Parts: sequence; C-alpha cells; structure tokens
Amino acid sequence: MKNFCIVFGVLIIIIATVACATLLQPARGENDYLRIHVRANSNDRTDQSVKYLVKDEVVEFITPYAAECTSKERAREIISSHLKEIEDVCDRVLKENGFEYTSRASVRSEEFPTRVYGDLTLEKGVYDALIIELGSGKGDNWWCVIYPPLCFTSAQSDVRYRSAIYDIVRKFFEK
Repeated sequence: MKNFCIVFGVLIIIIATVACATLLQPARGENDYLRIHVRANSNDRTDQSVKYLVKDEVVEFITPYAAECTSKERAREIISSHLKEIEDVCDRVLKENGFEYTSRASVRSEEFPTRVYGDLTLEKGVYDALIIELGSGKGDNWWCVIYPPLCFTSAQSDVRYRSAIYDIVRKFFEK
C-alpha cells in the first residue's frame, strides 16, 4: 500500500507539472506565425531539385535577420525590407544552375491547408507568409516558419525538456 501511495503521489505531481507547463505555453493562432513557402516552377524533377538549392541559400540569407525578430510584426517588417535581396539570392542560384526563369518574392496573406512540421501542426487558415515563386510557381513547395524561427536557428531543434519527476517514476518502474 505504501508503494501504491508513493506511485500515486508521484503520478499526481507529474500530471500537475504537465498541466502547468501546458497552461504556461501561450496558444498560437494563425496570426502568430510568419511562414515561408518556396514554390517550384513545376513538379519536374529538375525544378524540384533547384527549389531545394534555392531554399538552402534563402535560409542562410534570412537566418541572421530571423534571429533578431522578437515578434511576428517585426519579422514581417524585416523580411519585407529585404525582398529584393531575397530575389537576388534566388535568381543567382537559378542562374548558376542553368535556369532561365527568375523568382518573385512577396510577403502576403494566403490561405494554407493544414501542415505538420515536427511536433507543430499549423491548422488550415489564412497566414502571413514570405512567398517565393520560382518561374511559374506552379510546382510543389517547401515550407517552414520564419517566426517563431523554426527553420532559422539551430538552437530551436536542440532544446529538450526533461522532467526529473518523470525520470524518477520511469526508473522506479524499470526495476
């Protein structure tokens, strides 16, 4: 009975810890994100391949700016002020890889389907986004989130949360 009471008490603490952590995390809506979409010219293999090369260069270019952003509004402002340079980066990659079409970059609101990025699900809705269209822009896209910076800081993916209480309970049941 004593072990049952200890386990029950620990489980209550774990549940309370998880509930508090969930309550402390602000809920985000579609107005809290600035997305990025790089839309390929077509679904042809070569157009899709260059899309990823462009994406890599754009992410490298945007990363220092995204790291400065403390709000979605600030991110939108900063990215909007660098649209010409973003297009220059895209066009350079396209030209270096033998493509004759160019790019168009804009920040605008668009309706997007539900998308999943790791543990994050962005529900269907209207989102602000940096839209980069390569050529016709009619091919499949690569997407991520500029703000909060899910694609633009390596620290984001290195963060792991652990619960000491969970570790204690796990060890207790492993024995």
